[in-house]
Amino acid sequence: MINIAILGFGVVGGGVAELLSSNKKQTLLAGGEEINIKYILDLRDFPSSPFADKIVHNFDVILEDGGIDCIIEVMGGSHPAYEYTVAALKKGISVITSNKEVVANFGDEFIRLAKDNNASYRFEAAVGGGIPVISPMISCIAHNEMKEVRGILNGTTNYILTKMFSFGESFESALKDAQDRGYAERNPDADVLGTDAARKITILAALATGKLVDVNLVHTEGITGIRLQDVKCAEALGMKIKLVGRCVVEDNGAFVAVAPFMLTSDSSLYSVSGVYNAVEVDAVPLGNVMFYGQGAGAGATASAVVGDLMQIARSGVHTRAAVMEKDNDFLLPFSDFVSRSYVALDMCDRAVISEIFGNVMFISSEGECAFITDEMKEGDILARISSLADKGISLRSRIRLL
Repeated sequence: MINIAILGFGVVGGGVAELLSSNKKQTLLAGGEEINIKYILDLRDFPSSPFADKIVHNFDVILEDGGIDCIIEVMGGSHPAYEYTVAALKKGISVITSNKEVVANFGDEFIRLAKDNNASYRFEAAVGGGIPVISPMISCIAHNEMKEVRGILNGTTNYILTKMFSFGESFESALKDAQDRGYAERNPDADVLGTDAARKITILAALATGKLVDVNLVHTEGITGIRLQDVKCAEALGMKIKLVGRCVVEDNGAFVAVAPFMLTSDSSLYSVSGVYNAVEVDAVPLGNVMFYGQGAGAGATASAVVGDLMQIARSGVHTRAAVMEKDNDFLLPFSDFVSRSYVALDMCDRAVISEIFGNVMFISSEGECAFITDEMKEGDILARISSLADKGISLRSRIRLL
Protein backbone atom coordinates (compact mmCIF):
# COMPACT_ATOMS: atom_id res chain seq x y z
CA MET A 1 0.00 0.00 0.00
CA ILE A 2 1.14 3.52 -0.81
CA ASN A 3 0.07 6.23 1.61
CA ILE A 4 -0.31 9.69 0.10
CA ALA A 5 -1.21 13.20 1.21
CA ILE A 6 -2.82 15.79 -1.06
CA LEU A 7 -1.88 19.43 -0.46
CA GLY A 8 -4.79 21.57 -1.63
CA PHE A 9 -8.41 20.48 -2.05
CA GLY A 10 -9.48 22.79 -4.85
CA VAL A 11 -10.41 21.80 -8.39
CA VAL A 12 -7.32 19.69 -9.05
CA GLY A 13 -6.96 18.27 -5.54
CA GLY A 14 -10.61 17.29 -5.54
CA GLY A 15 -10.19 15.76 -8.98
CA VAL A 16 -7.23 13.65 -7.83
CA ALA A 17 -9.11 12.39 -4.78
CA GLU A 18 -12.18 11.57 -6.87
CA LEU A 19 -10.15 9.76 -9.54
CA LEU A 20 -8.31 7.62 -6.98
CA SER A 21 -11.58 6.82 -5.23
CA SER A 22 -13.66 6.00 -8.32
CA ASN A 23 -10.98 4.21 -10.36
CA LYS A 24 -9.49 1.94 -7.70
CA LYS A 25 -9.52 -1.09 -9.99
CA GLN A 26 -7.72 0.75 -12.77
CA THR A 27 -5.12 2.36 -10.49
CA LEU A 28 -4.36 -0.99 -8.83
CA LEU A 29 -3.87 -2.56 -12.24
CA ALA A 30 -1.72 0.35 -13.49
CA GLY A 31 0.41 0.81 -10.39
CA GLY A 32 0.37 -2.62 -8.78
CA GLU A 33 -0.22 -1.06 -5.37
CA GLU A 34 -3.30 0.05 -3.46
CA ILE A 35 -3.34 3.84 -2.99
CA ASN A 36 -4.49 5.17 0.37
CA ILE A 37 -5.31 8.86 0.77
CA LYS A 38 -4.26 9.40 4.36
CA TYR A 39 -4.40 13.21 4.56
CA ILE A 40 -5.72 16.18 2.61
CA LEU A 41 -4.27 19.56 3.63
CA ASP A 42 -6.46 22.62 3.25
CA LEU A 43 -7.32 25.74 5.22
CA ARG A 44 -11.01 24.93 4.89
CA ASP A 45 -13.24 22.19 6.29
CA PHE A 46 -15.39 20.08 3.98
CA PRO A 47 -18.01 18.52 6.28
CA SER A 48 -20.17 17.23 3.41
CA SER A 49 -17.28 15.70 1.46
CA PRO A 50 -16.69 11.93 1.49
CA PHE A 51 -13.08 12.86 2.29
CA ALA A 52 -13.99 15.02 5.32
CA ASP A 53 -12.17 12.70 7.74
CA LYS A 54 -8.92 13.14 5.76
CA ILE A 55 -8.78 16.93 6.14
CA VAL A 56 -5.98 18.46 8.22
CA HIS A 57 -4.92 22.08 8.54
CA ASN A 58 -1.29 21.70 9.63
CA PHE A 59 1.40 20.43 7.27
CA ASP A 60 3.48 19.21 10.21
CA VAL A 61 0.86 16.50 10.85
CA ILE A 62 1.73 15.05 7.43
CA LEU A 63 5.48 15.57 7.70
CA GLU A 64 5.77 13.97 11.13
CA ASP A 65 3.54 10.99 10.40
CA GLY A 66 6.44 8.83 9.30
CA GLY A 67 4.30 6.69 7.03
CA ILE A 68 3.68 8.97 4.05
CA ASP A 69 5.24 7.72 0.83
CA CYS A 70 4.21 10.48 -1.54
CA ILE A 71 2.85 14.02 -1.38
CA ILE A 72 0.72 15.49 -4.18
CA GLU A 73 1.15 19.28 -4.19
CA VAL A 74 -1.67 21.01 -6.09
CA MET A 75 -1.81 24.27 -4.15
CA GLY A 76 -0.53 26.66 -6.80
CA GLY A 77 1.85 29.57 -6.25
CA SER A 78 5.46 29.43 -5.09
CA HIS A 79 4.86 29.70 -1.36
CA PRO A 80 4.27 27.72 0.80
CA ALA A 81 4.51 25.10 -1.97
CA TYR A 82 8.29 25.59 -2.10
CA GLU A 83 8.78 25.17 1.66
CA TYR A 84 6.50 22.11 1.84
CA THR A 85 8.21 20.46 -1.13
CA VAL A 86 11.70 21.01 0.28
CA ALA A 87 10.68 19.65 3.70
CA ALA A 88 9.09 16.55 2.16
CA LEU A 89 11.98 15.75 -0.16
CA LYS A 90 14.51 16.14 2.65
CA LYS A 91 12.56 13.45 4.53
CA GLY A 92 12.71 11.15 1.52
CA ILE A 93 9.04 11.64 0.64
CA SER A 94 8.38 11.75 -3.11
CA VAL A 95 6.50 14.78 -4.45
CA ILE A 96 4.17 15.11 -7.46
CA THR A 97 2.90 18.52 -8.54
CA SER A 98 0.72 20.28 -11.09
CA ASN A 99 2.15 23.65 -10.00
CA LYS A 100 3.92 25.14 -13.03
CA GLU A 101 5.02 28.26 -11.12
CA VAL A 102 7.00 26.36 -8.49
CA VAL A 103 8.52 24.00 -11.10
CA ALA A 104 9.61 26.90 -13.33
CA ASN A 105 11.20 28.69 -10.38
CA PHE A 106 12.72 25.82 -8.39
CA GLY A 107 12.57 22.64 -10.47
CA ASP A 108 16.33 22.14 -10.59
CA GLU A 109 16.59 22.37 -6.79
CA PHE A 110 13.75 19.89 -6.26
CA ILE A 111 15.23 17.35 -8.69
CA ARG A 112 18.58 17.58 -6.90
CA LEU A 113 16.97 17.21 -3.46
CA ALA A 114 14.97 14.19 -4.63
CA LYS A 115 18.11 12.48 -5.91
CA ASP A 116 20.06 13.25 -2.72
CA ASN A 117 17.31 11.86 -0.49
CA ASN A 118 16.25 8.78 -2.45
CA ALA A 119 12.93 10.28 -3.49
CA SER A 120 11.18 11.22 -6.74
CA TYR A 121 9.99 14.59 -8.01
CA ARG A 122 7.50 14.52 -10.88
CA PHE A 123 5.49 17.24 -12.61
CA GLU A 124 3.67 15.85 -15.66
CA ALA A 125 0.57 17.94 -14.90
CA ALA A 126 2.51 21.23 -14.81
CA VAL A 127 2.40 21.56 -18.62
CA GLY A 128 -0.49 20.70 -20.89
CA GLY A 129 -2.98 19.47 -18.30
CA GLY A 130 -3.74 15.87 -19.20
CA ILE A 131 -1.45 15.75 -22.24
CA PRO A 132 1.40 13.28 -21.66
CA VAL A 133 4.37 15.40 -22.79
CA ILE A 134 6.76 15.67 -19.82
CA SER A 135 7.32 11.92 -19.42
CA PRO A 136 7.95 11.33 -23.13
CA MET A 137 10.45 14.20 -23.19
CA ILE A 138 12.25 12.71 -20.19
CA SER A 139 12.14 9.04 -21.15
CA CYS A 140 11.20 8.46 -24.79
CA ILE A 141 12.87 11.18 -26.88
CA ALA A 142 15.59 12.62 -24.62
CA HIS A 143 18.27 10.88 -26.68
CA ASN A 144 17.39 13.04 -29.69
CA GLU A 145 19.01 16.38 -30.43
CA MET A 146 16.28 18.92 -29.70
CA LYS A 147 16.01 21.71 -32.26
CA GLU A 148 12.79 23.39 -31.16
CA VAL A 149 9.92 22.95 -28.74
CA ARG A 150 6.86 25.10 -29.39
CA GLY A 151 3.29 24.98 -28.33
CA ILE A 152 -0.10 26.44 -27.57
CA LEU A 153 0.22 26.23 -23.83
CA ASN A 154 -2.73 28.18 -22.45
CA GLY A 155 -6.31 27.11 -23.07
CA THR A 156 -7.84 30.42 -22.00
CA THR A 157 -5.98 32.50 -24.58
CA ASN A 158 -6.56 29.89 -27.26
CA TYR A 159 -10.29 29.94 -26.52
CA ILE A 160 -10.37 33.75 -26.75
CA LEU A 161 -8.50 33.78 -30.06
CA THR A 162 -10.74 31.02 -31.43
CA LYS A 163 -13.80 33.13 -30.60
CA MET A 164 -12.24 36.15 -32.31
CA PHE A 165 -11.56 34.14 -35.48
CA SER A 166 -14.70 32.00 -35.57
CA PHE A 167 -17.26 34.62 -34.58
CA GLY A 168 -15.55 37.95 -35.22
CA GLU A 169 -15.74 38.93 -31.56
CA SER A 170 -13.55 41.59 -30.00
CA PHE A 171 -10.93 40.63 -27.44
CA GLU A 172 -13.04 42.16 -24.66
CA SER A 173 -16.18 40.24 -25.68
CA ALA A 174 -14.31 36.94 -26.07
CA LEU A 175 -12.63 37.40 -22.68
CA LYS A 176 -15.99 38.01 -20.98
CA ASP A 177 -17.37 34.85 -22.57
CA ALA A 178 -14.35 32.88 -21.33
CA GLN A 179 -14.90 34.24 -17.83
CA ASP A 180 -18.62 33.42 -17.93
CA ARG A 181 -17.79 29.83 -18.91
CA GLY A 182 -15.19 29.46 -16.18
CA TYR A 183 -12.25 29.21 -18.59
CA ALA A 184 -10.77 32.52 -17.39
CA GLU A 185 -10.42 33.90 -13.88
CA ARG A 186 -12.00 37.20 -12.86
CA ASN A 187 -8.41 38.48 -12.91
CA PRO A 188 -7.15 36.90 -16.14
CA ASP A 189 -3.73 38.56 -16.23
CA ALA A 190 -1.66 35.37 -15.84
CA ASP A 191 -3.35 34.00 -18.94
CA VAL A 192 -3.88 36.98 -21.26
CA LEU A 193 -0.50 38.60 -20.48
CA GLY A 194 1.36 35.36 -21.28
CA THR A 195 2.69 34.67 -17.77
CA ASP A 196 1.22 31.18 -17.51
CA ALA A 197 2.55 30.18 -20.94
CA ALA A 198 5.98 31.61 -20.06
CA ARG A 199 6.25 29.31 -17.04
CA LYS A 200 5.31 26.32 -19.16
CA ILE A 201 7.73 27.02 -22.01
CA THR A 202 10.46 27.58 -19.40
CA ILE A 203 9.84 24.03 -18.14
CA LEU A 204 9.74 22.55 -21.64
CA ALA A 205 12.93 24.43 -22.57
CA ALA A 206 14.65 22.95 -19.52
CA LEU A 207 13.64 19.44 -20.57
CA ALA A 208 14.83 20.07 -24.13
CA THR A 209 18.18 21.60 -23.21
CA GLY A 210 18.93 20.65 -19.60
CA LYS A 211 19.08 24.37 -18.76
CA LEU A 212 16.50 26.07 -16.52
CA VAL A 213 16.42 29.81 -17.15
CA ASP A 214 14.82 32.49 -14.99
CA VAL A 215 11.23 32.80 -16.21
CA ASN A 216 11.42 36.56 -15.58
CA LEU A 217 14.06 36.78 -18.33
CA VAL A 218 11.87 35.03 -20.90
CA HIS A 219 10.50 37.46 -23.51
CA THR A 220 6.77 37.44 -22.80
CA GLU A 221 3.88 39.03 -24.67
CA GLY A 222 0.16 38.38 -24.27
CA ILE A 223 -2.87 38.77 -26.50
CA THR A 224 -4.41 41.98 -25.14
CA GLY A 225 -3.18 44.01 -28.13
CA ILE A 226 -4.66 41.79 -30.83
CA ARG A 227 -7.40 43.62 -32.76
CA LEU A 228 -10.22 42.45 -35.00
CA GLN A 229 -8.42 44.17 -37.87
CA ASP A 230 -5.42 41.91 -37.23
CA VAL A 231 -7.73 38.89 -37.29
CA LYS A 232 -9.18 40.00 -40.65
CA CYS A 233 -5.71 40.50 -42.13
CA ALA A 234 -4.62 37.06 -40.91
CA GLU A 235 -7.71 35.47 -42.43
CA ALA A 236 -7.06 37.24 -45.74
CA LEU A 237 -3.59 35.67 -45.73
CA GLY A 238 -4.98 32.22 -44.88
CA MET A 239 -3.42 32.41 -41.40
CA LYS A 240 -4.52 32.31 -37.78
CA ILE A 241 -3.09 34.10 -34.75
CA LYS A 242 -2.09 31.92 -31.78
CA LEU A 243 -0.22 32.62 -28.55
CA VAL A 244 2.81 30.37 -28.91
CA GLY A 245 5.60 29.48 -26.51
CA ARG A 246 8.85 28.71 -28.31
CA CYS A 247 12.27 27.38 -27.38
CA VAL A 248 14.54 27.56 -30.43
CA VAL A 249 17.88 25.87 -29.81
CA GLU A 250 21.01 27.26 -31.45
CA ASP A 251 24.65 26.13 -31.20
CA ASN A 252 25.43 28.68 -28.48
CA GLY A 253 22.17 28.74 -26.51
CA ALA A 254 18.44 29.04 -27.00
CA PHE A 255 15.78 31.66 -27.64
CA VAL A 256 12.88 31.21 -25.24
CA ALA A 257 9.80 33.37 -25.70
CA VAL A 258 6.02 33.63 -25.58
CA ALA A 259 4.22 35.86 -28.08
CA PRO A 260 1.36 35.91 -30.59
CA PHE A 261 2.37 34.40 -33.93
CA MET A 262 0.60 34.20 -37.27
CA LEU A 263 0.49 30.56 -38.39
CA THR A 264 0.00 29.26 -41.91
CA SER A 265 -2.50 26.47 -42.59
CA ASP A 266 0.28 23.90 -42.98
CA SER A 267 1.36 24.42 -39.35
CA SER A 268 0.40 21.60 -37.01
CA LEU A 269 -0.73 24.22 -34.47
CA TYR A 270 -3.04 26.00 -36.93
CA SER A 271 -6.10 23.86 -36.17
CA VAL A 272 -5.71 23.69 -32.39
CA SER A 273 -8.88 25.41 -31.22
CA GLY A 274 -10.85 26.25 -28.10
CA VAL A 275 -9.36 25.29 -24.74
CA TYR A 276 -7.13 22.62 -26.25
CA ASN A 277 -3.33 22.69 -25.97
CA ALA A 278 -0.63 21.22 -28.20
CA VAL A 279 3.13 20.83 -27.94
CA GLU A 280 5.41 20.19 -30.92
CA VAL A 281 8.96 18.89 -30.70
CA ASP A 282 11.42 19.10 -33.60
CA ALA A 283 14.39 16.82 -33.04
CA VAL A 284 17.11 14.89 -34.84
CA PRO A 285 16.76 12.17 -35.98
CA LEU A 286 13.16 11.93 -34.72
CA GLY A 287 11.70 14.71 -36.84
CA ASN A 288 8.47 16.42 -35.77
CA VAL A 289 6.05 15.02 -33.19
CA MET A 290 3.03 16.68 -31.60
CA PHE A 291 1.25 16.08 -28.30
CA TYR A 292 -2.37 17.28 -28.25
CA GLY A 293 -5.26 17.27 -25.80
CA GLN A 294 -7.15 19.09 -23.08
CA GLY A 295 -4.86 21.57 -21.39
CA ALA A 296 -6.80 22.16 -18.18
CA GLY A 297 -9.71 20.99 -16.05
CA ALA A 298 -10.08 18.75 -13.03
CA GLY A 299 -10.27 15.47 -14.92
CA ALA A 300 -7.42 16.08 -17.37
CA THR A 301 -5.01 17.48 -14.77
CA ALA A 302 -5.89 14.82 -12.19
CA SER A 303 -5.19 12.16 -14.82
CA ALA A 304 -1.66 13.52 -15.32
CA VAL A 305 -1.04 13.71 -11.54
CA VAL A 306 -2.21 10.13 -11.00
CA GLY A 307 -0.16 9.03 -14.00
CA ASP A 308 2.96 10.22 -12.17
CA LEU A 309 1.78 8.40 -9.06
CA MET A 310 1.38 5.21 -11.06
CA GLN A 311 4.96 5.48 -12.30
CA ILE A 312 6.22 5.82 -8.73
CA ALA A 313 4.02 2.91 -7.65
CA ARG A 314 5.47 0.71 -10.41
CA SER A 315 9.11 1.75 -10.22
CA GLY A 316 9.56 3.45 -6.85
CA VAL A 317 11.98 6.37 -6.79
CA HIS A 318 13.93 4.88 -9.67
CA THR A 319 11.64 6.34 -12.32
CA ARG A 320 13.79 8.34 -14.72
CA ALA A 321 14.13 11.93 -13.49
CA ALA A 322 14.35 15.12 -15.48
CA VAL A 323 17.79 16.69 -15.87
CA MET A 324 18.06 20.46 -15.49
CA GLU A 325 20.36 23.06 -13.97
CA LYS A 326 20.02 26.82 -13.64
CA ASP A 327 21.88 28.62 -16.40
CA ASN A 328 20.66 32.07 -17.46
CA ASP A 329 23.69 32.51 -19.72
CA PHE A 330 22.19 29.85 -21.97
CA LEU A 331 19.32 32.25 -22.82
CA LEU A 332 20.14 34.11 -26.04
CA PRO A 333 19.22 37.81 -26.25
CA PHE A 334 15.82 38.16 -27.87
CA SER A 335 17.08 41.13 -29.86
CA ASP A 336 18.88 38.58 -32.07
CA PHE A 337 15.76 36.48 -32.72
CA VAL A 338 14.93 36.38 -36.44
CA SER A 339 11.42 36.34 -37.91
CA ARG A 340 9.14 37.85 -40.50
CA SER A 341 6.54 40.27 -39.16
CA TYR A 342 3.09 41.56 -39.92
CA VAL A 343 3.04 45.31 -39.32
CA ALA A 344 0.04 47.68 -39.33
CA LEU A 345 0.45 51.48 -39.35
CA ASP A 346 -1.98 54.36 -39.14
CA MET A 347 -1.04 55.78 -42.54
CA CYS A 348 0.54 54.50 -45.70
CA ASP A 349 3.29 56.07 -47.77
CA ARG A 350 4.59 53.06 -49.63
CA ALA A 351 7.78 54.79 -50.65
CA VAL A 352 8.58 55.64 -47.03
CA ILE A 353 7.66 52.13 -45.86
CA SER A 354 9.90 50.54 -48.47
CA GLU A 355 12.72 52.93 -47.59
CA ILE A 356 12.54 51.96 -43.91
CA PHE A 357 11.65 48.26 -44.08
CA GLY A 358 13.10 47.27 -47.43
CA ASN A 359 11.29 44.60 -49.43
CA VAL A 360 7.77 44.16 -48.00
CA MET A 361 4.51 42.55 -49.15
CA PHE A 362 1.66 45.04 -48.81
CA ILE A 363 -1.72 43.61 -47.84
CA SER A 364 -5.19 45.12 -47.93
CA SER A 365 -6.33 46.52 -44.57
CA GLU A 366 -9.19 48.97 -44.26
CA GLY A 367 -8.17 52.41 -43.04
CA GLU A 368 -4.52 51.57 -42.38
CA CYS A 369 -1.30 50.38 -43.95
CA ALA A 370 -0.42 46.71 -43.43
CA PHE A 371 2.44 44.64 -44.79
CA ILE A 372 4.65 41.60 -44.21
CA THR A 373 8.39 42.13 -43.81
CA ASP A 374 11.26 39.91 -44.84
CA GLU A 375 13.12 38.09 -42.09
CA MET A 376 15.07 40.39 -39.80
CA LYS A 377 16.43 40.46 -36.29
CA GLU A 378 14.17 41.64 -33.50
CA GLY A 379 16.47 44.53 -32.64
CA ASP A 380 16.54 45.70 -36.26
CA ILE A 381 12.79 45.75 -36.77
CA LEU A 382 12.22 47.51 -33.44
CA ALA A 383 14.70 50.21 -34.48
CA ARG A 384 12.87 50.65 -37.79
CA ILE A 385 9.49 50.83 -36.07
CA SER A 386 10.92 53.41 -33.67
CA SER A 387 12.06 55.56 -36.59
CA LEU A 388 8.45 55.84 -37.82
CA ALA A 389 7.68 58.41 -35.13
CA ASP A 390 10.06 60.88 -36.76
CA LYS A 391 7.89 60.72 -39.87
CA GLY A 392 4.61 61.14 -37.97
CA ILE A 393 3.58 57.51 -38.46
CA SER A 394 2.16 55.47 -35.56
CA LEU A 395 2.31 51.71 -35.07
CA ARG A 396 -1.06 50.02 -34.67
CA SER A 397 0.02 46.39 -34.53
CA ARG A 398 2.96 44.06 -35.05
CA ILE A 399 2.77 40.26 -34.95
CA ARG A 400 5.53 37.79 -35.86
CA LEU A 401 5.06 35.00 -38.39
CA LEU A 402 5.94 31.39 -37.65
